[in-house]
Amino acid sequence: MRLLDDFRRLDRRLTRRIASWDSAGARQVLPAVESAAEGTKLWWGTALIMTAVGGRAERKAAAAGVVSMLASQLIANAVCKQLYDRRRPPAELIPHDGVEDRPDSSSFPSGHTAAAVGFTAAVAASSPWWTAAAAVPTTVVAFERVHSGAHYPSDVAVGAAIGLTTAFLVHRAPRLLLRAAL
Repeated sequence: MRLLDDFRRLDRRLTRRIASWDSAGARQVLPAVESAAEGTKLWWGTALIMTAVGGRAERKAAAAGVVSMLASQLIANAVCKQLYDRRRPPAELIPHDGVEDRPDSSSFPSGHTAAAVGFTAAVAASSPWWTAAAAVPTTVVAFERVHSGAHYPSDVAVGAAIGLTTAFLVHRAPRLLLRAAL
């Protein structure tokens, strides 16, 4: 039980530290990235661009990214958030405005992070250049979710784990199904 209490204290301490980080760049970039990531617009747009300007490998990567993103979001939001109701970080941990604009749903896990990591990790298997391009906003989305007070770092970490697992399964499932059929 002590280990769990220590973990909770660490989660709160990290939340306070990340949320208190302030710079002119952060005040401009973080809200813009959060807005672009809302409703997975950023990842749909990236997949559309990959499909329009890329070849067969980019179209395949975009399709895998979209499937992984949707599955990650479904697992995080429709399954995990329903199983574990965790309150958002308390306002006293967030030293800036905007805490009132947080969702009412469970904090655990971060659906935004799950979708972002799911998309990026699935693209990684087929397209290194696009992976590098998607990794930057994915990292910023994960950071922003804690900075805004919408999530604890552990929510983001579990969201990332969901995204990584889903991307792995998206790439492995066709082979596993084929092997099972034969």
